[in-house]
Amino acid sequence: MLRLGAALVCLLAALPARAEIVTRFPAAGKVVALTFDGCEGKGKPAWLDPAIVAALEREGVPATLFVTGLFARRNAAELARLAASPLIEVENHSWDHPQHMERLTAEQALAQVADADAAIAAVTGRVPRFFRFPAGHYDAATLAAVEGTGHRVVHWSWESGDPSPGLDPARLKSWVLSKARGGDILIFHINGRAPATARALPEMLAELKRRGFTFVRLDQALP
Repeated sequence: MLRLGAALVCLLAALPARAEIVTRFPAAGKVVALTFDGCEGKGKPAWLDPAIVAALEREGVPATLFVTGLFARRNAAELARLAASPLIEVENHSWDHPQHMERLTAEQALAQVADADAAIAAVTGRVPRFFRFPAGHYDAATLAAVEGTGHRVVHWSWESGDPSPGLDPARLKSWVLSKARGGDILIFHINGRAPATARALPEMLAELKRRGFTFVRLDQALP
């Protein structure tokens, strides 16, 4: 059970009843949002996948990166460069990727958000608007607490499954192309632990474009 301090109880009582997870956005036509998670936990160094970065830049495709504070600190120079372009926004994926934030105390959960905000802002010059729970795990109290910080919680429309060991790039491409619909929020990983994504992405982007899809960052898609 999440332990709530008296101050947080008052905060939750004052919150609007909006608490929700965004998994789609309003779209007129074939517009999708590409999102990439940069996960790094304690003792597990992770770096930006240069092949994914190169594909996005070569194709001029906008995307949203959800990164942990540890990942932002480790990849500071490259993230700063990306965030300075109009293609990339960088958002909050917790400080060190606890798999179950609903098991944290209220103070620990809020620290995960605040510490990552600070690390990301130090690198990009911009405080994140959006938050994504590690592994998608949360409960009502944790969701309300995160929204109480002013962040909007954004997950994904359906899982790509790209971290699966041994995933064939052709299978990943086929799955994504069969599922993509206007208004979808697509999720992939950019932390070097989803090799199929780096190999499938160029052809995937080319085929989506051929089918008439365009791409937006989340801050362009969500009010």
